[in-house]
Amino acid sequence: MTADNTTVTPELLLYAYGSGVFPMSDSVDDPEIYWVDPHFRGIFPLENFHVSNRLARRIRQGRYKVNINQCFEDVVKACADRSETWINAEIFDLYQQLHKLGHAHSVEVMEDDALVGGVYGVSLNGAFFGESMFSKRTDTSKIALTYLIARLKFGGYKLFDTQFQTEHLKSLGAIEIPRNSYHKRLADAMNGQADFMKLPVIVQPSTVLHLSNHTS
Repeated sequence: MTADNTTVTPELLLYAYGSGVFPMSDSVDDPEIYWVDPHFRGIFPLENFHVSNRLARRIRQGRYKVNINQCFEDVVKACADRSETWINAEIFDLYQQLHKLGHAHSVEVMEDDALVGGVYGVSLNGAFFGESMFSKRTDTSKIALTYLIARLKFGGYKLFDTQFQTEHLKSLGAIEIPRNSYHKRLADAMNGQADFMKLPVIVQPSTVLHLSNHTS
């Protein structure tokens, strides 16, 4: 339930994202959901994504297989499996429903049959709202993010929202913008259309690096 006791449905959640707010909870055991619209918002300008030489080499090595939407539930569980998490049971269930509706997607980094990294988020019109990512091996969350950026660029997305900026995201090219600037970019993205699955499910590392660009 939200702070005002409104039942949250997938439709309401999509409306919230399109309006510039997103859900959070204080802990996995806290049943309350509250809505967040930060004064400053983290975004990834898709043309500014930075792939280091080391990360590019790791991707070219092909040690990991990268899947799309094959184990969405496991990715969300892995993202929530930390000492502090905002993903409570209701939020977890809502993302599963959005996934079934085609609005939530995951990128999964596999080592043999083990899930070792990933990222997931919500797709709506021309915007992708990154929710969380995790890593169980060196750079596997960065690998997932690189594959995601390539997919968003190829699919025609106008906005990649990261909610908050962190030093980790900043090092990869994320920036922070004021709320009013974010809402303008969001409105533009809501008037557009993008296709998360326009890029094939299996993509060669060279293609991913070419699309994600900005290698140095």
